[in-house]
Amino acid sequence: MPSLKDLKNRIASVKSTRKITSAMKMVAASKFRRAQDQAESARPYAEHMERMLNSLAKKFAGEEGSPRLMVGTGKEKTVLLIVFTSDRGLCGGFNSNAVREARRMVGQLVSEGKDVKLFCVGRKGRDLLRRDNASRIIGMVPALAKKYLDFSNADEISKTILKLFDADQFDVAYIVYNKFKSVISQVVTSRQLIPVLAGSASAGESDGLYYEYEPQGQEILAKLLPRNLSVQIFGAMLESLAGEHGARMTAMDNATRNAGDMINKLTLNYNRSRQAYITKELIEIISGAEAV
Repeated sequence: MPSLKDLKNRIASVKSTRKITSAMKMVAASKFRRAQDQAESARPYAEHMERMLNSLAKKFAGEEGSPRLMVGTGKEKTVLLIVFTSDRGLCGGFNSNAVREARRMVGQLVSEGKDVKLFCVGRKGRDLLRRDNASRIIGMVPALAKKYLDFSNADEISKTILKLFDADQFDVAYIVYNKFKSVISQVVTSRQLIPVLAGSASAGESDGLYYEYEPQGQEILAKLLPRNLSVQIFGAMLESLAGEHGARMTAMDNATRNAGDMINKLTLNYNRSRQAYITKELIEIISGAEAV
């Protein structure tokens, strides 16, 4: 049975931990609102950009001289997974969920006979993935979890990915990230980034109207496809950042509550032990007095 001094030191230690987790919760909450606003504001632009490019890709697919970002390399042998995580922990299952999905995709792609490479955005993803996929990691950049993410951050990552693509380092690229849903929920999302999928026509082209493009569609695609890559990466970074702050706020709130419960239990145990110790001393005093 622990001594009274041990219990007292344990209570003091848990109280200090509770102060830390409470402070981290408040910091995460202050950053969360800004990150949430950024993520939600970026969604419409990214979605409309993707819809327009999907429509253009469908219209001009198969034409001679189409950009490589649209038609690809003509094969699907090498696949690049761009995994978005955070630079720090203490955010529940935020990082492990994204890494778990990446590992699942690696296993599935390898079973299909494909060569898989990993590009990590965030130190935690790199640290977790290199335990069993160290040879597949070809690059890593910090998650840049600061107050305000700038488009230039995503543009630098996009340029790095484009250099790898131009050097024939991969044929198909997917992004894996936590899409922000609510403060307590993030949805692990994976989707193809390169080449652009020729999806269904946008709402503007499904209304029976005919559109002419100026300049020609191929020129538009050549200019917009690299920018779309930056936009989609920027959107994933914003979603991931909002999810990280939400997950950390929830995790620290739970940790603070658990610390409070532990303090109550330890305090009760301390009081009982102290009462038992006092009772024992009284019994010894009374027994000694009766013996005299």
